[in-house]
Amino acid sequence: MISIKGLTKKFLIQHKEITAVDDLSLTIKKGEIFGVIGYSGAGKSTLIRLINRLEEPTSGSVIIGDKEITNLRKGELRNARQNIGMIFQHFNLLWSRTVSENISFPLEIAGVPKDEREKRVQELIQLVGLAGRENAYPSQLSGGQKQRVGIARALANDPKVLLCDEATSALDPETTNSILDLLVDINERLGLTIILITHEMHVIQKICNRVAVMENGKIVEQGEVIDVFLKPKHSVTKKFVEQVMGNEEGDLTEIIDDHSAGKLVRLHFIGETANQALISTISKQFNIEVNILQGKINQTKLGAYGTLTVQILGEIEEIDRTITFIKEETSIEVEVLAHA
Repeated sequence: MISIKGLTKKFLIQHKEITAVDDLSLTIKKGEIFGVIGYSGAGKSTLIRLINRLEEPTSGSVIIGDKEITNLRKGELRNARQNIGMIFQHFNLLWSRTVSENISFPLEIAGVPKDEREKRVQELIQLVGLAGRENAYPSQLSGGQKQRVGIARALANDPKVLLCDEATSALDPETTNSILDLLVDINERLGLTIILITHEMHVIQKICNRVAVMENGKIVEQGEVIDVFLKPKHSVTKKFVEQVMGNEEGDLTEIIDDHSAGKLVRLHFIGETANQALISTISKQFNIEVNILQGKINQTKLGAYGTLTVQILGEIEEIDRTITFIKEETSIEVEVLAHA
């Protein structure tokens, strides 16, 4: 488990004090993929560098397992960092070294014997899908392959925690998905705790268990990914959700104006309920008609989520019976938007 308490980082820039991380507290469970999202300048990259003390905190503490990282001396910190791997947006590879030599580098620093190094490098090359590219140089690799080298290098010392600082933002969508799939595979195989920094909500949606939203150095919202997607509270979170869900509120006024008969209802689907044949069921069971006006369903690591806006037509008593049935007999949440 990772416990962050009261973490603060202040920089002095041109005689002006800037607070990049502001009294931040956070708990990350062992073995989970935890996302931190925020726009540029939110403080998320500073946060991840504070976790392994690439940046020195102004105040506060970071505890990983049974070690308080913020209290360790240089020698102790060097040893502790072997349990904390890190991958970067721009790969940070050694351009004069081959794939194998890049992956071997942290093992050399740790004093691992040559035979053990070579065996470990081959294991990691197979793990990240780079078989046959062992002797290639970074200049001969695609962006996705470079990041796979970065991931293998970060895993060389068998860390318990993997920090990912915008690890996919320099990649195209297809390559991004392949790298995210690799991170999920590594998480499941090795039981790694992964902290993923990003400004892209679809990255959070695809692989994270929980997410924290940062603004101005603070966490403004956090929770299970499905909960945050379906019920975003903070304005920044709502903007991020619109990246993948679209701006449903922006279309709502026009929909209401164009469909004044019956009742307009928004259905919130969570988890397995997104796969229920609700529309078919209520159309057969009640004397009503249902028009689907707008909807979107997405998948997260923990299940499906989404919303569906429908117009229910019929006698008002029958419409009310239908809505009551949905509320009481299913786990789908119902929001009445407008009625005649």
